[in-house]
Amino acid sequence: MRSLSSFMRRSDQPDAKAKIPNGTVAYAIGDIHGRVDLLEELQAKIQEDARTQAGKRHVVVYLGDYVDRGLTSREVIDRLIEDPLPGFESVHLKGNHEDAMLKFLHDTDIAPGWLAYGGDATLYSYGVTVPRSPLTPDKLSTMQAEFARKLPGRHLEFLSALDLRHEEGDYFFVHAGVRPGRSLEEQSEEDLLWIRDAFLFSADDFGKIIVHGHTISPKPEFQPNRIGIDTGAFASGVLTCLVLDGTEQRILQTG
Repeated sequence: MRSLSSFMRRSDQPDAKAKIPNGTVAYAIGDIHGRVDLLEELQAKIQEDARTQAGKRHVVVYLGDYVDRGLTSREVIDRLIEDPLPGFESVHLKGNHEDAMLKFLHDTDIAPGWLAYGGDATLYSYGVTVPRSPLTPDKLSTMQAEFARKLPGRHLEFLSALDLRHEEGDYFFVHAGVRPGRSLEEQSEEDLLWIRDAFLFSADDFGKIIVHGHTISPKPEFQPNRIGIDTGAFASGVLTCLVLDGTEQRILQTG
């Protein structure tokens, strides 16, 4: 798929005033979901793009949902830890799938829902045996214990330290979105990780442009109050990056 640089940008519109601080270029990457191949491809495109922006501060914000659905969740986490983009500041946000993954380590009740939403692929990537149905308490406890043994300590440390939000200039980066009617400072973790319709269909001015993933769309969604960049990479093969430079907004993609 071609770069979406030729698609409509908010910066092409007369009323587009949101900007990144001078001297900074921000790159936001949507939901990866266990596709290390796409992550590697997109990171290469980001590096190439950054070479045209020499002398500037480069920051890359990963919007969460690194795991589940795709078959290389462990490899995605390895790459995020071991191979950060050289010369970039890296910000790693928590997604609802990382939240579920961490909760499973302490609560087997979450397992059926997590497995149904792609957690089984994450467990396979760590070499954990996923039992056949029915998922009895004994089976779930055994699976939980095996996962706890096989999850590398550095992975647990990385996942436990994920941020919930990040700000750059007039942009607010988060996994899912924000709750209308609340200030950005008062947002709950539940909403930042899980919210959908109340946020997606709101015309509220949130004070900053919200850059988010979580909700899949065929192409990036540019709205007056938000930009959504989850293009369903695990199934579509299209992993999306929003590039913000001054008042310019453009897109890099895999494929």
